[in-house]
Amino acid sequence: MDENAKYNKAKRRVLSIKIFYIHLSIYIIVNFGLFVINILTASDKLWFYWPIIGWGMGLLIHGALVFGITGVFVKEWEEKKIKELMK
Repeated sequence: MDENAKYNKAKRRVLSIKIFYIHLSIYIIVNFGLFVINILTASDKLWFYWPIIGWGMGLLIHGALVFGITGVFVKEWEEKKIKELMK
C-alpha cells in the first residue's frame, strides 16, 4: 500500500471517529434536554428513558462499527468475500 492510500485510509478513519463523537455529543445534549423537559412538565410520568434506550442502541452499534467490533457489515469483509468467491 503506497503512502497516498495509507493517508486516505487514515483520513477516512479519523472522519468516522469524528462523526461518532459528534453523534455521541448530540445524543447527550438532546437526551439531557428531554430529561429536563420530562421532569419539569410531568415528573409523575417518566418517559425520558425510552429515547435514551432506543437511540442508545443505535449509538452502541455505531460505536462498535467505528471502534472495531464489526462483524460482517464492513467494507473490508465484503471485499474479502468477493475475492474469495471469485476464486
